[in-house]
Amino acid sequence: MTRLLVAALCLALAGPALAAENAQQARMRACNEQATGQTGPERKRFMSRCLKGEAAAPGATPQQQRMKDCNAQAAGKKGAERKAFMSECLRK
Repeated sequence: MTRLLVAALCLALAGPALAAENAQQARMRACNEQATGQTGPERKRFMSRCLKGEAAAPGATPQQQRMKDCNAQAAGKKGAERKAFMSECLRK
């Protein structure tokens, strides 16, 4: 009987901790999906802001932020290669 009581108490105490972990995992999953295509320092900055729940950029619309992010990733690309990259990046 004591074991059953201890097991029930452990489950009751672990419940909120498990729920918080699942909420964090859900946020991480959502941010990770939004960060598709970003690499390096830009991805780190985005993930940090996203996990904190901050907006991507103050006053920027999602399309403006996407353009800024894609433009940063396209550095070094020129001509048709850049055009194709930007088109694909902005569609995501």
